[in-house]
Amino acid sequence: MTAKINAKIRLYVEHSLGAGQSLPLDRDQAHYLFGVMRQAVGAHVALFNGRDGEWQAEVVEAGKRGGVLHCVAQSKPLQLPPDLWLVFAPIKKARTDFIVEKATEMGAARILPVATEFTNSDRIRQDRLQAHAVEAAEQCGGTYVPEVAELQKLRALLDYWPQERQVMFCDEAEVGNALELAADVHKGGPWAIVIGPEGGFSDAERKRLHAMEQAHVVSLGPRILRADTAAVAALTLWQTVLGDW
Repeated sequence: MTAKINAKIRLYVEHSLGAGQSLPLDRDQAHYLFGVMRQAVGAHVALFNGRDGEWQAEVVEAGKRGGVLHCVAQSKPLQLPPDLWLVFAPIKKARTDFIVEKATEMGAARILPVATEFTNSDRIRQDRLQAHAVEAAEQCGGTYVPEVAELQKLRALLDYWPQERQVMFCDEAEVGNALELAADVHKGGPWAIVIGPEGGFSDAERKRLHAMEQAHVVSLGPRILRADTAAVAALTLWQTVLGDW
């Protein structure tokens, strides 16, 4: 059954979704729906949990500290993104937030912040970045929320790199060369995009990435891009050539 009602408000929930399912709202969700968005009993909200697709739900109880929604019908099936990781070095707070938000919108399945030798930020708030991923999925109509991993050392990540996962290594030293990813190279398989910090990769890091048998070294054009711009550019190029666009 497909829901005919098209709710304008979308909300991520942890609960399972299904026909006839009732869902309690916590205090923050109730405040958002009934205090901020001024919804009331009888209003409809689109729900998703990253597992069961999107469901249209009706408000059956509304209060200042809680409420109850009732699932009516599924409006979208679960739409999984390509098996693509985005590996990037954190930068200033707002720009790191931007990278997480845009990676979610553009179809990254997993987001991995890494500390490199020249990383400017040596800590992140993983819970806050995960919340940004949820908000981005709510806003862009997605039914899947990528995991934002805890910050780890780049060298530690590469020590245990999966053999089958290809790497699109965006090397700023390749400025001036064109992107050359053949559309039939490992199409449909697991991939990762690796973006460097604002100061670029160290010589040792660059050498190690170049030496990986899974690595496909690419340029993002004749100009050196800021890290947040590079992330969007790389995701766009990968999706266009190898992704689901």
